[in-house]
Amino acid sequence: MSSILKLLLATLPLVLAAPASNKRADGPTVVISKPDATVIGVSANNVDSFNGIPFALPPTGSNRLKPPRPIETSPEIIQATLPAKSCPQFTLSTDTSDLPTSIIAEVGNIPIFQAIKNSGEDCLTLNVRRPAGTKPDAKLPVLVWIYGGGFEQGSITTYDGAAFVASSVSLGMPVIYVAMNYRLGGFGFLPGAEVLEDGSANLGLLDQRLALEWVADNIAAFGGDPTKVTIWGESAGAISVFDQMALYDGDNTYNGSPLFRGGIMDSGCIASANPVDGVKGQAVYDTVVKNAGCDGATDTLACLRGLDYTKFLNAANSVPGILGYNSVAESYLPRPDGYLLTESPDQLAAKGKYASVPFIIGDQEDEGTIFALTQKNLTTTNDIVDYLQTLYFFDASRQQITDLVATYQDIQEDGSPFRTGTSNNWYPQFKRLSAILGDLSFTLTRRVFLNYALKAKPNVRFWSYLSSYNHSLPFLGTFHGSDILQLFFGIQPNYASKSIHAYYLSFVYEQDPNSRAGNYMDWPQWSNNQSLMNFFNDHGALLQDNFRQDTYEFLTANFASFHI
Repeated sequence: MSSILKLLLATLPLVLAAPASNKRADGPTVVISKPDATVIGVSANNVDSFNGIPFALPPTGSNRLKPPRPIETSPEIIQATLPAKSCPQFTLSTDTSDLPTSIIAEVGNIPIFQAIKNSGEDCLTLNVRRPAGTKPDAKLPVLVWIYGGGFEQGSITTYDGAAFVASSVSLGMPVIYVAMNYRLGGFGFLPGAEVLEDGSANLGLLDQRLALEWVADNIAAFGGDPTKVTIWGESAGAISVFDQMALYDGDNTYNGSPLFRGGIMDSGCIASANPVDGVKGQAVYDTVVKNAGCDGATDTLACLRGLDYTKFLNAANSVPGILGYNSVAESYLPRPDGYLLTESPDQLAAKGKYASVPFIIGDQEDEGTIFALTQKNLTTTNDIVDYLQTLYFFDASRQQITDLVATYQDIQEDGSPFRTGTSNNWYPQFKRLSAILGDLSFTLTRRVFLNYALKAKPNVRFWSYLSSYNHSLPFLGTFHGSDILQLFFGIQPNYASKSIHAYYLSFVYEQDPNSRAGNYMDWPQWSNNQSLMNFFNDHGALLQDNFRQDTYEFLTANFASFHI
């Protein structure tokens, strides 16, 4: 892992940690009905916080690697005052051929160190934030956050939400904020034929869906309106937003009513993937089984369920992770299973098999830079073709991959960080690989999706953007995840954070980013003239969504070959 990426990973949690001061002596209480319980929270800085509310039975023991089960009965009182436990994390691979990171990973998975990070299997809980003193009859719109982290990392404790709620109050558009934990890595997205046959694929998506059902059942008690829910996510969370739109071929109803009425996708949408039981998925399962010592078992899945926590965690983390050489050629991600995701998300999008709700979608200008930091051995064009063919695209021919790479002809025009000429080239193919990984995973895939949406659902409104506020950052530019500090927390109170807060909250309230955005410039629907809102630190501008058009046209003609 590069020193730059290590620094980012080390400092972000410290910056994101939310202060907890000025607590009132008596915490706010809410009585919920499904299940019956009184939830006791804390209040600070004019925000009521309820932490770690269970929404499912613990996915432990025989419930490991099984769909989440709703809670029928619970304690009469839920003390929701302490930080919630995180789901098991996949930070570094425990693959013994990858030294010394495998040793670091093994140590990090020892329970005493996991306890420091407050991680464990019994993690299916959610947090609620609301303006202090909100009454049950307030009927405020609800914003449900789904965290990112490559389906390997992430926690609701990192994304506190209190600052965003405070911002919503100051802008006259108060909201209820909800964030749910969902299972990650091999705990939530283990692929393989055995998993598919067991009906236990894409468990993390089922966790998210059950949390949304909890919101439908209980958010009114907190002062929220269950008919005015918007789901919002970044990176894997944004991919999850589209997956929730596409689950069950677009059926987002529960007890006859929609679970959400809008979506916001920051840096992610359709993650095109081969099936759960495909070649890559089966290889991941077989590797986990072997490293778990279960390869001789008659029922390998039952063997995995019977392992102690640390042994299963190390086995699940023995495949390549996103913070390594394989980068976004992810081992764990939602894959078509024929039931929840009946086809690859790109195919569902093209056929209009997703919920007809308005949405906002956009990217950071340099999405791929942080994912191209560790491949310094790639010095030639053939090296990049080999890399993509070996680790990423099993269905694409070598000629197709070669032709794709050839569309990135000149790093002055096609290299990321974009608009920096020949500078910031960390190694000979860095800027080229950064552009390719960013475009295929996020930026141009977004344009493919928007054109699918325009054809499949022309009457559904949507808006798109590109953020360029970190343009001067060496090597990284406006990198993937840089919007978390700028947008989610609004740490820098500049034009970018202020305007996006106004646009997003207007969307949450009116399903239109312009209706309540005040004096900020009009943000046209993408369908009008395919324009993006381009966010800078001190202003916004409209940008035609036609950059790197040659690559886009190649992708649209060959998209089915580029499933991960």
